[in-house]
Amino acid sequence: MEKTVNIGLIGFGTIGSGVVETFNRNTPLIEDKVGKKVKLKRIVDLDVTTDRGVEVDPEALSTDVNDILEDPDIDIVIELMGGYQPALKFILQALENGKHVVTANKALLAKHWEEVISTAQENNVRVCFEASVGGGIPLLQPLNESLASNNIESVYGIINGTANYILTKMTEEGREFTDVLKEAQEKGYAEADPTFDVEGHDTAQKLIILTILGFGVYVKQERFHVEGITRITPDDIAFARDEMGCCIKLLAISKLVDGDLEVRVHPTLVPEEHLLSSVNSVFNGAYLIGDIVGPVMMYGQGAGMMPTASAVVGDCIDIVQNMEKPVAYGPKKTRVQSVKEMADVESKYYIRLTTADKPGVLHEISGIFRDYDISLGSVNQKQTSHAGMVQIFMVTHTALEKNMAAAAEKISQLESVESEPVFIRLL
Repeated sequence: MEKTVNIGLIGFGTIGSGVVETFNRNTPLIEDKVGKKVKLKRIVDLDVTTDRGVEVDPEALSTDVNDILEDPDIDIVIELMGGYQPALKFILQALENGKHVVTANKALLAKHWEEVISTAQENNVRVCFEASVGGGIPLLQPLNESLASNNIESVYGIINGTANYILTKMTEEGREFTDVLKEAQEKGYAEADPTFDVEGHDTAQKLIILTILGFGVYVKQERFHVEGITRITPDDIAFARDEMGCCIKLLAISKLVDGDLEVRVHPTLVPEEHLLSSVNSVFNGAYLIGDIVGPVMMYGQGAGMMPTASAVVGDCIDIVQNMEKPVAYGPKKTRVQSVKEMADVESKYYIRLTTADKPGVLHEISGIFRDYDISLGSVNQKQTSHAGMVQIFMVTHTALEKNMAAAAEKISQLESVESEPVFIRLL
């Protein structure tokens, strides 16, 4: 075998512990595959005394990050500390010192993509980040390499386990959002402050990375629509299932139509016959369409200690096998001519609103939709538990987003309407 390839790990938390366990368990397998000796030489964390439940050489532990960044014998740096700083500083320092970097830090990549990648390219080293989207699912490298002969037409992803768990439980058990959220927090599937997950921001950061690899363009989160699941109710889910044959999923969508790229995150009505409708609980799934391969579905565990560690160590193996491998992060020449504004997106819509139960209300609402060039495909009305109030469920034909938003705003101002209408787009 050639000289030993040394690896340094920054961040000995949950995922870091999984990485250590993976090397403990499968180093002989890894070395057999790559034909080289591989050693996890150094592990750095502010806390090196707490028992992580994995076997580790005490001499490998350190609280000084420079024991990794400035060690000329370390070839690969794994960053698993998360956050923006000092993670960004450490990654850039590693790259500038000629070390390859493996990270699961989707937030950092989404925000500092250009700086990180340009620094890697200037120093002829690689940044690998398979674990940043979809956890243990082999998704990014297949998109970037295995499907490189394709023009990617669209990417649809269920890539946040917290939101998907909540929607799945609401669908299966007819429970309210707040009730299921509490359960998710108790089981460790949701953070104490779940905003980042349930409002779509985690999904948006991952979509930025998917969009780069699929279409060769970096679109900052501020440039596209991001909407969460907090307004979804059991009534929406029941109507979607019983009347439309759909389920509701929080989707990341990036698709190219005639040179215009649509990038968006929002709850979406997914037909039950679509493969994405079967992605439930904390699992993730991505559905890609290439002009040569056609549709491709990737499914698996999107988070967790060992699935994520699997992706991290897989990136290390890829680097060890060919450290001189040139990497293109997505198409070098993009087909994207412009990023479409959300206002110009076209879709069919489901609408729910609560109104006073009196003559003329439906006629007034229908008139507003007509004024904004929105054609209704179906209208259903159901009694509520509140006397004198009804719920109205509508499904439109294809309409412009800006018209739908304007109509919803106009309707919300009607005296007979109890609250702002909820509308959900159809896949």
